[in-house]
Amino acid sequence: MSNKVALVTGSSRGIGAAAAAALARAGYAVCINYIEREDAAEALAAQLRSEGCRVITQQADVADREAVNAMVARIERELGPVTLLVSNAGIAEQHLFQDISPAWWKRIFDVNLNGAFHCAQAVLPHMLHEHAGCMIFVSSIWGSHGASCETAYAATKHAIVGLSRSLAAELAPSGIRVNCVAPGVIDTDMVQVLGRETLDALAAEEIPLGRLGRPEEIARAILFLAEEASYTTGQVLQADGGFFIG
Repeated sequence: MSNKVALVTGSSRGIGAAAAAALARAGYAVCINYIEREDAAEALAAQLRSEGCRVITQQADVADREAVNAMVARIERELGPVTLLVSNAGIAEQHLFQDISPAWWKRIFDVNLNGAFHCAQAVLPHMLHEHAGCMIFVSSIWGSHGASCETAYAATKHAIVGLSRSLAAELAPSGIRVNCVAPGVIDTDMVQVLGRETLDALAAEEIPLGRLGRPEEIARAILFLAEEASYTTGQVLQADGGFFIG
């Protein structure tokens, strides 16, 4: 039985699914968390089990503290204590700032920021007891640089960077590493709202590498921070194809 256990939130699709797959194939027992797409989560789990990986799926809205605690309790029962948290779950919509409703502002903070808070607190007791563990939070380049019509999203992702750096400083003496990945424009469902023509133009004109990123590339960045970067904490790894340099 593996003593490496990962919880990857929001992992039925996109970056989360790619991260869950990469970690499972690297020897982690993995919980695939989802909120709505049970079909996608189960399909990913079935594929990974067919490869000999040890995975479970769990529906939970990370904005719900009790649901998160119940999810972590099940992971501990069935897989073992969480040694790696990948806090990836997030939502996004484009709005002019004056059109953001208080309900949407609250919901995006509840999921993107409070969800990270809930998950980190839920897995932390065992890590503190063992003086070991790793947390990786998924932010965004918009969290560092801001984006028109993405004010709410960018605000949550900027807060994730602050959470990661502050928590890294607090937990380093306990042997727990905390880092952050800030993806650029990644070819997932979340960016399709921009339309293919806009995405192609963005890749050609704004991204020095000339293409969108792939979820698997962000998954490899997450795996690097989890497995190889043993002397790295409090850092933000920007994976954006050169979109922002310097």
